[in-house]
Amino acid sequence: MNLLEKLDASAAARKALLPDGVGAFGIPIEEVYSATEARIGDRRVLLLGTNNYLGLTFAPECIRAAHEAIDKEGTGTTGSRMANGSYFGHRALEREFADFYQCSYGIVFTTGYQANLGTISGLVGPGDTVLIDGDSHASIYDGCILSGADIIRFKHNDMADMEKRLRRLGSRVETTLIIAEGIYSMLGDQAPLAEIVKLKNAYNCILLLDEAHSLGVLGETGQGLVEKTGLLKEVDFITGTFSKSLCSIGGFCVSNHPQLEQLRYVSHPYIFTASPSPATIASTRAALELLRKGNHLRKQLWNNCTQLYSCFKETGYTLGPDPGPVIAVILDTPQQALLLWQKLLEHNIYVNLILPPAAPEGKSLVRCSVNAAHTAEQMTYVGNTFSKLYSVVCSNR
Repeated sequence: MNLLEKLDASAAARKALLPDGVGAFGIPIEEVYSATEARIGDRRVLLLGTNNYLGLTFAPECIRAAHEAIDKEGTGTTGSRMANGSYFGHRALEREFADFYQCSYGIVFTTGYQANLGTISGLVGPGDTVLIDGDSHASIYDGCILSGADIIRFKHNDMADMEKRLRRLGSRVETTLIIAEGIYSMLGDQAPLAEIVKLKNAYNCILLLDEAHSLGVLGETGQGLVEKTGLLKEVDFITGTFSKSLCSIGGFCVSNHPQLEQLRYVSHPYIFTASPSPATIASTRAALELLRKGNHLRKQLWNNCTQLYSCFKETGYTLGPDPGPVIAVILDTPQQALLLWQKLLEHNIYVNLILPPAAPEGKSLVRCSVNAAHTAEQMTYVGNTFSKLYSVVCSNR
């Protein structure tokens, strides 16, 4: 089988799951009306498949900041951070993120994906070890592969399995990086951070926590799982993205270790990528400021999360273990998940369809993403629609 035939095989596998004419992946959104509504084809739909957790995509402060940056600095930097691509705004945002997390150092990357890719591949290399949760995001896996370090997976959120693997490392624990996530994007569950920190300290490892889906969501000020658990000072490196709660594009890493600054000189994803545009940085800075003042946004978000999660659970759906902005409805088969996804779209509700191998453990998911801009009435409509469709979906089990 040659290179192109491999792609043909992949297309055939996808076609076997999706009937002709069903474009469940990468479906084009023709117009966006607000943080909660858009047009897909000829349908005005309720958006329940975005990561817009604080609902800030149309925040006037962010839009105004982006416009002003374009007027003053143009549309792009046309260079990497190591060349001409470090503007005042990039450094300012790094300082603001470090201050937000009470850290001494911060680096901004062009995407959240590159934040993990660049940080991990800069911290470890051949001869080192990375111990990661089996359900880790692709950016974590790819950062580990790029590093050349040995990759060891432990069962998802299984601390006994994690400790077993740490014990087997022997003296290699001295050059081991542990990686976990604040909220896992597939099932919406949280890492048992207190137990991870306990093992990290017992074996004297370094810990990186990805707060991509928990930034702005967890904690009194929105720092994420580190704040919810009171373990901010126990985590060595924190990464995250601007594309969820901050409604932009980009990523970051913060730390109290001065060695973080050295990543600027050894991290290829940082060195060889054009820096974020002035508008992107400006809107992100405005969103971060709103996040820091956003207790009311988090309160509304969690009202919506608990309302919808409770409704789904009462209906009888199998869900991820924790209520939160990511609510995963777990189905028995890909066909069942596809049916629910199609019926929801017919009822003008857009959600994400996640099929194997993207979903963990061969599961098939319909994943809902809740945000602070959703109204109680919208949540009621979504809950009622899922309830009406339950018998239709169950009859196909």
